[in-house]
Amino acid sequence: MTAPQRLLTSLPPRHRARLMSLAREVSFPQGARIFEERGAADRFWIVRSGSVTLDLRVRGEWPTPVSTIDPGDLLGWSWLFPPYAWDFGAEAFTPVRAWEFDGAAVRRRCDAECEFGYAMLRSVAEILAHRVQTARTRLLDLCVPHAGQPWPAAGGAVP
Repeated sequence: MTAPQRLLTSLPPRHRARLMSLAREVSFPQGARIFEERGAADRFWIVRSGSVTLDLRVRGEWPTPVSTIDPGDLLGWSWLFPPYAWDFGAEAFTPVRAWEFDGAAVRRRCDAECEFGYAMLRSVAEILAHRVQTARTRLLDLCVPHAGQPWPAAGGAVP
C-alpha cells in the first residue's frame, strides 16, 4: 500500500496558496469534541500538530474509536458533499493545532476556479481512496482467524 496522501503536499503550489488564503489557525485542548456524528459539516481542518480520534456511536453507546488523524492529515470531508453532515465524530486525542477552512467558501472557490476545484477534488479523492483501502485492510485482518471457513448463509452469524 502506498503512503497516505496529504492535502497540502498533493496540491500544486499555486492551488495550495489559493487554499491557504482561506485558512485560519485554531487549536483544541485534549479531549475536546471537534464535531459530532450527523452534525452540520460546514468546515474542515488540516492538522498541524497533535492527533484526533474519529469515532462512531454503535447502537447509541459511547463513541467507538475507528481511526486516528495525525499531523498533515485532512480532518473532515463531509463538507464537500450534500447533505453536509458528519459521518463520524471527532475528538482531540492530544492538544491539537490545525488550519481550519470554511467548507462553503472552499466550495465557492472550487466552483469559480475550475482548475483549483479539480485539484481539490482529485486530492480529496486520493485521500479518501487511501483511507478506504486502509479500512479494508483492517477489516480483512479481523477476518483472518476465519480464513478458509465458508461464509455463513444469508442472515447467519460468522463463526
